[in-house]
Amino acid sequence: MTHRPAVIPGLALSAMLIACQSAIAAQNEKKPETKPAQAPKQLKLGGPGIEQERSFPKIVSGKWTGPKLADGQPDVQGHWSNTIANHNNFTDPQGGILNDPNPNRVAKGARELRAPSRVSDPVDGQVPFQPWALEKVKEFQANFHNPVKPEYVEPLARCAPAGIPKSLYWHGYEINQYPGYVLFQFNSGTRIIHLDGKPHLPDNIKLWNGDSRGHWEGNTLVVDVANHNGKALFGRSGEFISENGHIQERYIFSNDGKRYTYEALLTDPTVYTRPFTITVPARKWTAKDQPNGWHFEVEPATHAGKETILDQYERICAENNGSFGLGAVEQAKK
Repeated sequence: MTHRPAVIPGLALSAMLIACQSAIAAQNEKKPETKPAQAPKQLKLGGPGIEQERSFPKIVSGKWTGPKLADGQPDVQGHWSNTIANHNNFTDPQGGILNDPNPNRVAKGARELRAPSRVSDPVDGQVPFQPWALEKVKEFQANFHNPVKPEYVEPLARCAPAGIPKSLYWHGYEINQYPGYVLFQFNSGTRIIHLDGKPHLPDNIKLWNGDSRGHWEGNTLVVDVANHNGKALFGRSGEFISENGHIQERYIFSNDGKRYTYEALLTDPTVYTRPFTITVPARKWTAKDQPNGWHFEVEPATHAGKETILDQYERICAENNGSFGLGAVEQAKK
């Protein structure tokens, strides 16, 4: 006697059950939802975090009709920040870091939806580097997250000053004015623009933010910057100027005191094939704005008067530093 006839029907029944279950599962399986096309995000100028503008108003040099200080300077004191992203990428502010094999930030959308290059001339938006300098920039980018040499470490990770022009699109900053000079208070240090007509420092003195000599032409603060130390970078993308470079700046303020446009001509035959121009828009923040920990890092000061005084945070770099270039260790999110 054999049990074979009884086994065959059992297998057939199992196969039928499996087929039925598969059919039911197929019927119950939800079809992927078709998501409606999303409209481009409406960007809030100067909002929290790192916001951006894709275009900005043109401000031209001319007569200053706004308030003036006792010494005759246009009164532009207050808290300011740029409006087209931060220092991650100099020529593609929302584009991440090129040539980085381990990028932790990627490009946000198509190029035309991201902030414009800060390089406004030449029209391709790229720094006209000499070949050796371009290779140096690419080498820095490729080693940004694995800085096996000191020159690959982002200077800000070592609490060094951000330099010019990067200080203008790092965090927000405060401008104060005094007879004979203008003071910039950055997140990463201070910078004095002398207005007294004195010549630049001797050539053998080099500074992270360079040596700045300026004067006012109507609504425009015109500044010549020399004596660079050649160590500051324009962004995490590694662009730079050498000790031999000059930066001719124009801070063109609107007469309502709400915005200015920074235009700068960078000249350095050691590094570039030709002079080039950068443009950075900026806006002013007041007590009517909400502090946001990036563009506007302040809090109302405690005092007996009725006028609101905004107290800018002091920073201790070693305690506040974040992780970039592996210069510091970022804590895991809880």
